[in-house]
Amino acid sequence: MEGLDNLLAYPVAELPFVLLVLIIAFTLHEFAHAYSAYKFGDDTAYKQGRVTLNPASHIDFFGMFLILIAGFGWAKPVPVMSSRFKRPRLMSIVVSLVGPLSNLLLMAIGVFIVSALNFSGILNDTPLRYIDALNVFFKYFIYLNGMLFLFNLIPLPPLDGYRILYELLPRRSRILLDQYSQWGVLVFLLLVFIPALSNATIRPYLALVGDLHLFFLRLFTPLFFG
Repeated sequence: MEGLDNLLAYPVAELPFVLLVLIIAFTLHEFAHAYSAYKFGDDTAYKQGRVTLNPASHIDFFGMFLILIAGFGWAKPVPVMSSRFKRPRLMSIVVSLVGPLSNLLLMAIGVFIVSALNFSGILNDTPLRYIDALNVFFKYFIYLNGMLFLFNLIPLPPLDGYRILYELLPRRSRILLDQYSQWGVLVFLLLVFIPALSNATIRPYLALVGDLHLFFLRLFTPLFFG
């Protein structure tokens, strides 16, 4: 098992919790994209069965496998035709933004539940092995959803942050981005997979997940502890 641990991004014993959290996080993220696009007038995702909370419609198994190995992966992207929106640019921004925001919401819910459980003492008589399991689950539930929120806001293709930036820019700048978008994907892959670049750029940014966690702790703690 120790050798297998060295090959994976997460401890083998904790993989079931990681997988469960990723299924929840990816499913809600992609559902948020699909549902908002459908409500704004684009039924492309709806016709492909993506306006659903069924994980099977959203999980990309290779992307899921890769995230366990490399710590980076993906779900099935939701097809969006912004030309069908009444206000294409504004609604495209909203559709892109609700995915990351769904993960931020899940993170907040996780911090709230942990705070409530700690305050209530409802688990005081629960066997230690179940307490340990809950601790591991919520550790990943909070951490991974925070990471997905931050990661997807990076303004590089194919992430949501790129689409948001694209729609905010004037037409001339968008034309320029279109010409170099394929290089943006290459830059993104280099930043993710080359440790020296990742350690200097993406990892310090993703470390902000700790600040997000602290923010929600400070937000919810007074509700329970005064």
